[in-house]
Amino acid sequence: MEILILLLKIIALTFVVVLPLVPISVYFERRFCAVIQDRVGPNRTGIPLTLFGFKKDFHFFGLIQPMADGVKLFLKEDFTPAHVRKAFYWLAPVLTVAPALITVCVIPFGSPISFGDYQVNLVIADIDIGPLFIFAVSSLTVYGITLAGWSSNSKYPLIGGIRSSAQMISYEISLGLSIIPVLLYFGELNLGKIVQQQADHGWLLLPLWQDGHLGLPDLQSALFWIPACIAFVIFTVSIFAETNRMPFDFPECETELVGGFHTEYSSMKFALFFMGEYAAMVIGSALVVTLFLGGWSIGFGLDPWIQGLHLGSFQFGGLIHLAAFVVKLLIFILFFILVRWTVPRFRYDQLMKLGWVIFFEAALINVFLAALILAAPHLTSAILAISAVLLVVVTAALIRVAKVSEAKPNILRV
Repeated sequence: MEILILLLKIIALTFVVVLPLVPISVYFERRFCAVIQDRVGPNRTGIPLTLFGFKKDFHFFGLIQPMADGVKLFLKEDFTPAHVRKAFYWLAPVLTVAPALITVCVIPFGSPISFGDYQVNLVIADIDIGPLFIFAVSSLTVYGITLAGWSSNSKYPLIGGIRSSAQMISYEISLGLSIIPVLLYFGELNLGKIVQQQADHGWLLLPLWQDGHLGLPDLQSALFWIPACIAFVIFTVSIFAETNRMPFDFPECETELVGGFHTEYSSMKFALFFMGEYAAMVIGSALVVTLFLGGWSIGFGLDPWIQGLHLGSFQFGGLIHLAAFVVKLLIFILFFILVRWTVPRFRYDQLMKLGWVIFFEAALINVFLAALILAAPHLTSAILAISAVLLVVVTAALIRVAKVSEAKPNILRV
């Protein structure tokens, strides 16, 4: 019975919830960028009912466009250039999309639902190292992109693969450091328990209730909101860099590298790269929502009541929480799309400077700030004052070192 439930959760959460979000994200991107650029989005692809005597074709707001794209990529000629290293060339797309789908298994999509005495958690693998598992598996994506660039035996893809390696390594450091304050605050690595704590005591970025009752947070929670916001900014920007999304799409920027690491790919192999990027965007958004925005929690003291909803022996509140999680996820995906179509691409040196000179130091200082706030009730006034002074001195020193380390432009003096 447990194996059957596990298979049903894998099919439902992966192939019914997450995978459909990939073409939905593509559709949202096309329509949203059309609104931003004040132009018409996809509205022509449809079912030609006029051929059968009807007055109008069936366009359905352009929703048929993603289905047409899928059919096109399936039926397109699968061409493999003769000069590529074939084994690695075929392996690379799989290594790009597989890690994004594997990380789905630790995301809590909703509160538990129950049938009589049998309870089902809406998470595929409820493990106690959720964020570490996601970072470990998602970091394997770089192998797919690097292999794609190297195996193509072409200069532009190779440059794209090398860029991706440097970019992902740079931002994985700040990505990992940025969530340490979050883990210190919750004292947990289990994502399900982290979300449950937010449902009980307020979201990390919205701590406005305690145990189902609205009210202002205590002083410690209010002060912790500062490192929480810093962690949110660093984590979100690092997720953009990890997913190779604009303004960090250097591995595939068409203005410099034609198509970057996937220049030599076509048909379903190209579609796997395309799907891997959007799947990584979905998982990145899900992780941000889970850690900072309450996950499946609706908040404001409503979650205990929702969790208690039932029809006979069927407790279905988790399905409402699943819907709330998907709504939050779609809103954050729209934020991803908004940033892509409003912020111009950085220069590569700016990308490296942001990761190594700014985010690395900021995330490190933020860890000490969060630890000081959490430990403050257990410290004497003298130790607290000394710690605060040391934090200010170290912060000022790091800022000074960052400024001095900048290379000054060579100015030709006449």
